[in-house]
Amino acid sequence: MSWESSAEYYRLINAGVRDRLGGLRSARILMWSFDFAEIEALQHAGRWDDAAALLVEAAERLERGGAECLVICTNTMHRMADAVQAAVEVPLLHIADPTAARIRAAGISRVGLLGTAFTMEQDFYRGRLEAKHGLDVLVPDHADRALVHRIIYEELVQGRVEPASRDAYRAVIARLVERGAEAVILGCTEIMLLVRPEDSAVPLFDTTAIHAEAAVDFATGDQPTASQR
Repeated sequence: MSWESSAEYYRLINAGVRDRLGGLRSARILMWSFDFAEIEALQHAGRWDDAAALLVEAAERLERGGAECLVICTNTMHRMADAVQAAVEVPLLHIADPTAARIRAAGISRVGLLGTAFTMEQDFYRGRLEAKHGLDVLVPDHADRALVHRIIYEELVQGRVEPASRDAYRAVIARLVERGAEAVILGCTEIMLLVRPEDSAVPLFDTTAIHAEAAVDFATGDQPTASQR
């Protein structure tokens, strides 16, 4: 939900529409940009109901503005996905669903998950991947989860991409692979700023790129089925 990843979503969706439709085509986007400091404070205070109220208000405003679908450009805030969907009539394209579909299409069933501590530890994300899509999800151990979380909040959301942190993520990924992960989900929309495919011995699934492509699919008429919403 930082502007760092929001800018990447904007770029990817517009590039995707141009590539699909050609010429000077670009996406019609209504974009609600939050003050991330406010969101971060609510997250770490455990004030999820207050955070949900902010997302619901934004979703309602976007729907009134003419949005035909919604994407929440962050994995962690999908903790509020059900509340947001209940507040609007237009479909919410859940970030976990196209990611899981891509993983299953690759013939992979056991995946590692990197993200904020909230995404790695709480059930709203892992539970959906496991219960709805049949994936076996591995998360790093406690020390590695703390490391991954710290780098996201202290560096990536502030636009800092540090070589030492890339090395640290490579080591975390390697440990997940040693435990049997056949692929790794980059389950925070800022991680793609740091980690590239060459940093892993197994495939990486970048939720930012996959989610943006799902939005392009919807916008250009290749809409998801009800089971993907």
